[in-house]
Amino acid sequence: MSAAATVTSLIVRRKERHPEVTKMSLPESITTCLSPAVHYMVCKLGFEIKENYDINNFVSKRGEVSWRTISERVCYLESDQSIDYVKSVQLLGPVCESVHLHLRSLTTEQFEVQYALWFQWTNATELFLEVFGVLECMQVTAIALSLMKLTSCLERALGDVFLLIGKDCPFLLRDLLASQELAGVFGRSVMNVLRVFIGSPRGLNLRNILWHGFASPQEIPVKYCSMLLFLTAGLGQLLKRYLVQNKLSLVHRPYITFSNLEELDIFPDINYEVLSLTEELAKRSSFVLKIMLPFWISALTAFRQHRYADCITLLLPQLETGLRLLFTTVNKCPSRLLTAEPSSLYTTLDEMLAKQLTDEEINQLPLILGEPAVEFLWDFLNHQEGPRVRDHLSHGEINLNEFPREIANQILGFAIILLCKFSEEEEFVTLKEHAAIKPLITCANCYSSRFHPIARLKKQVLECMKSISSWSELPVVSEEQIQAITGHERCTEMQELVSLITGILSQLQHHLPPSCYILDDPLNNLLTEELLTELCGMQIRTLYCPRLLLEVLVVLRQIGTQCHQVSEQVIVCTEMRYKQWVNKTLHSRQRHNYLRMLKSVKFLSPVLRLILVLITLELNNIHAICQENPFEYQQYLKFLKSILQYTENLVTYTSPEKNKWDETGQLTYRALIKMKTFNARKLTLMQLATQKKMS
Repeated sequence: MSAAATVTSLIVRRKERHPEVTKMSLPESITTCLSPAVHYMVCKLGFEIKENYDINNFVSKRGEVSWRTISERVCYLESDQSIDYVKSVQLLGPVCESVHLHLRSLTTEQFEVQYALWFQWTNATELFLEVFGVLECMQVTAIALSLMKLTSCLERALGDVFLLIGKDCPFLLRDLLASQELAGVFGRSVMNVLRVFIGSPRGLNLRNILWHGFASPQEIPVKYCSMLLFLTAGLGQLLKRYLVQNKLSLVHRPYITFSNLEELDIFPDINYEVLSLTEELAKRSSFVLKIMLPFWISALTAFRQHRYADCITLLLPQLETGLRLLFTTVNKCPSRLLTAEPSSLYTTLDEMLAKQLTDEEINQLPLILGEPAVEFLWDFLNHQEGPRVRDHLSHGEINLNEFPREIANQILGFAIILLCKFSEEEEFVTLKEHAAIKPLITCANCYSSRFHPIARLKKQVLECMKSISSWSELPVVSEEQIQAITGHERCTEMQELVSLITGILSQLQHHLPPSCYILDDPLNNLLTEELLTELCGMQIRTLYCPRLLLEVLVVLRQIGTQCHQVSEQVIVCTEMRYKQWVNKTLHSRQRHNYLRMLKSVKFLSPVLRLILVLITLELNNIHAICQENPFEYQQYLKFLKSILQYTENLVTYTSPEKNKWDETGQLTYRALIKMKTFNARKLTLMQLATQKKMS
């Protein structure tokens, strides 16, 4: 059966198990994803007071923002002096209208002359000038997009200001705005104005309702975009005074850049034909709410225009909205499609991808999506070593002008797959054979995690093996020269170590694939490299790993890291010492030490490769950890930590500063004895897994 046909059958079976999925024609009947209270707060409350304020009350003729008159509109509860968000939004509504009309009255040149200087503190002046241009066009998706970009860049800039005084910048915007550090720079009353707009679920909460896909384009009043633009300039004015008074300068943290883009290359390049198909598909797919369709169309337009950051900024919230629609449908909790009230949490992406619901029932969404789709979402959005695109974009950590097409291509490709999966079945049957769509479906169906700790350990092992394999190509003095100076002083030790390695390999042999027989030549680099490549190619379940498994993974990865460090140090020392040998710049003691190093390298190579084989075999059987009782688990962890301790000591002894090559032999002998003894007790995961198969 082809990959595309497999996907089709999966969809059919899932629809049979979950008839709710077939009823996802619901999108047309949904007119808002905002709860009644939030909808009232965002769309109506700020329009209730009909007053025309003179703009001169809020900005001087020199362009200085009057924070005092603005902050006077923020009201506080008598009970605890916390912000009264309802009254504050109500009173600030006319101010926003006045500011909006003021900005609309300015030409681009006038705006730049009056305000451009005060956006420099954000390190994104061009973006804020671009937002001003959007106010003129009044295109609803452009307004929403501008607000999303504005709030993320503002958050990043405020974080830079926080670090003038504080150390660890809060991750959440609401905590950042409530911090004493920002109150010390701008004043508490100023921060409270911002909290009404973007810093609290009890206020307008513009950032969150947009970035999490709750607000449709037409639900965001343009005057709030104007107001935040205006307030950002006002913050720049306050900051300028603070920096001058305290003789400080603002340092901007560097942007995050995505590395190893080749690892993110999953889907084929999306061309104009696919984009046209996608636009039509978005109009019919039950994954898309009709009220959100303008966001999808604008995202596709942005991709066509090579505005990749804009495309993904628009697309990510819509993926979350579509997944939330699926989540609430298959788990039969339709009310959770809406934003929650301030007293409760809304349904987040993390919760949607979790194994269980809050009541410990099985979450049906991962079953509907299938493992490859869930793995993709975890990889691109959640795993700490993945690109974490949503976090970095929404917190202003990425240079928007340099957002890579490669990542935009992958996320858009995944979005197309979801549109296809949740289209009408007849349409999907046609699409799955379309020459432009079929490759996307094939790639999606074959996806496996690249950024889960299990996948990262596999990558680590192969990179370390590649490093060790390069030892054979290092320049060294001839064996005759070594024997002439050192004689046969370490031959016995070498033989003992090789004998121990061979003994341990014989213990491991029947846990290896039938095609791999390593006892014939335990020191053969190529053989070990082929073995590790085959072992690392085996599939291991990565979704919803228990805590104990993740703890073991941490130690295995630390061992791998230390092995790689030893290998790199050997390479550096060997090259450096050989050069000094040829140039005759080594003293007598250094010459002897160099030759001892060359002899040590002969046993270090097979020992390190043995450890790599061991941790890879343990990795492939890692789910057996769940079979161990607490005592066995602690014994096993103790064993792994003893190997870790050995590799850490090796790093120390083989460093250019220490050069303790004689000690490495004694250290290695003790470590090999521990490995052989522990294997004999049959407490490794590979042995547990084998016992379970035989029972």
